[in-house]
Amino acid sequence: MSSEASNIEYELDDSIATVRLNRPEKLNAFTFAMIEQIREAVERAAADEGVVAIIITGTGRAFSAGLDAGDLARSTAGGVPPSARDSAPDELPALFSYLLRVPKPVIAAVNGVTAGGGFVLAMMCDLRFAASDASFTTVFSKRGLIAEHGTAWLLPRIVGTSRALDLLWSSRRFDAAEGYRIGFVDRLAPRETLLDETKAYLRELAANVSPNSLAVIKSEVYRHWSLAMESAFRDADGLMKVALTHPDATEGVKSFVERRAPRFKRIKGEKP
Repeated sequence: MSSEASNIEYELDDSIATVRLNRPEKLNAFTFAMIEQIREAVERAAADEGVVAIIITGTGRAFSAGLDAGDLARSTAGGVPPSARDSAPDELPALFSYLLRVPKPVIAAVNGVTAGGGFVLAMMCDLRFAASDASFTTVFSKRGLIAEHGTAWLLPRIVGTSRALDLLWSSRRFDAAEGYRIGFVDRLAPRETLLDETKAYLRELAANVSPNSLAVIKSEVYRHWSLAMESAFRDADGLMKVALTHPDATEGVKSFVERRAPRFKRIKGEKP
């Protein structure tokens, strides 16, 4: 997915798909077209049975500085163009929220500056691996905006209520070390090895873990946030009964007994 009309590159490395924001001269700021192109790339990876996991990263010194200034100005003037796609009735009305429903791990390899919509993109990924010199800011309050795109719900669940309020109220810049300390960042790495270390983590999953298990566990974790304890426990119990009849359960036990690497079937995902 690399053309004159696209600022998104799609790279396939065995079981890992990398979606790369490639507008470095603008700090990978999103245009409305780029937002659609990111989704198309993610859908391509989700539908590819050979892909176990997805990385989202940026080119140059930024992950993403958020929405392009020109498109942001048009947004505040009421000029947001309608989406080219028809949203499903149950789709969450938040930027990049579809990532929560992708049935494969999605990791943000945060290589640099991350602000506004770029912060939202990183937040919506399942894990965040960051370069040691990366930085973050929510930025919304400094633009006269509110905690948009689900940040008021999701960010407190990642870092806690008071820390989320601090980051959303102040819109202050914080570095990767602080991000790691408060739990927003899951791994730190030197910029030059960030992508390699992210891929190494995902290759370990691809070699040893059931893709079906990854998909079900991801769905459980996000859905159970909105369930009462009893409902979540009962749901997990029902899913476990199904899992015990899945071929991966047989293969998991067999590979353990035979002391060999498992041979789990990879999965296709529905469009998120």
